[in-house]
Amino acid sequence: MRKTTQLKSMIARREILVMPGAYDPISARLIALAGFEAVQCTGLGITAAALGLPDFSVIGMSDMVARTARIVRATDLPVMADGDNGFGNAVNTFLTVREFEAAGVAGINLEDQQMPKRCGHLAGKQVVSTAEMVQKIRAAVDARQDSDLVINARTDSLALGGVDEAIGRGNAYLAAGADMVFVDGADSESHIGRLVAGIRGPIAVNMVEGGKTPAGLTVARLQALGVARVSLPLTALLAAVQGMKQALARLKASGDPATYQADLAGFEELHGLVGMDQVRVMEQRYATEPEGPSDAA
Repeated sequence: MRKTTQLKSMIARREILVMPGAYDPISARLIALAGFEAVQCTGLGITAAALGLPDFSVIGMSDMVARTARIVRATDLPVMADGDNGFGNAVNTFLTVREFEAAGVAGINLEDQQMPKRCGHLAGKQVVSTAEMVQKIRAAVDARQDSDLVINARTDSLALGGVDEAIGRGNAYLAAGADMVFVDGADSESHIGRLVAGIRGPIAVNMVEGGKTPAGLTVARLQALGVARVSLPLTALLAAVQGMKQALARLKASGDPATYQADLAGFEELHGLVGMDQVRVMEQRYATEPEGPSDAA
């Protein structure tokens, strides 16, 4: 089964699809090892990890496609790309979908924010008109080669126009051909319940630690509310940042790796994640007789 078809079927089933966010190939592989079924690329995470900059329209389409392609190659799981706001108008959106699909993604997020866009859990967002976003969705539908490629239409209008505005936009995006509606910045269970009831198709939300996500909200509760898919875009990156901070602080304070060794992944584990075992197999397969001294360790 194609990964596009796999992702589409996961969204359509009764059980909620949980998609942690990957910002590089290693985080994608760790998501797979943890037992999750699909990967969400996080634009904020990719921008932060690659450039040390905020998610503020600072990565171009080609760069994001290239980084996403590395994540796709790193895992057998279906990967949903972050297509930003299509990186421009409807024509740009058409080209964006073509490029991401060629990179092997199973789905793509496309949002209705104006440029420069920003994280949906921050203040200061602005959105394009519903009519303009509808044209972007139409262009995305026309662009995809595989009809099962999931077009996840994201709206950031909840914080600006309220639940009714988000419902109206969501239904317009579905009518234009989107497969799912992602309402970003959902800030209460009551809002989520109204969105599920009012939008005539699968609903996606995200859970952002420290963002607008309501305290105490769980995956089980989202499933009970009828949400089809939830992404957790920053869990892996926030955990990595905290782990690095703690280990580096202990190194600075003590100068002794033993003080933080228990909190580190194993040396061999890292090499396993990046495929060193396969390299060793290939080295044996293509080995020649040595002509000089080597490090056999």
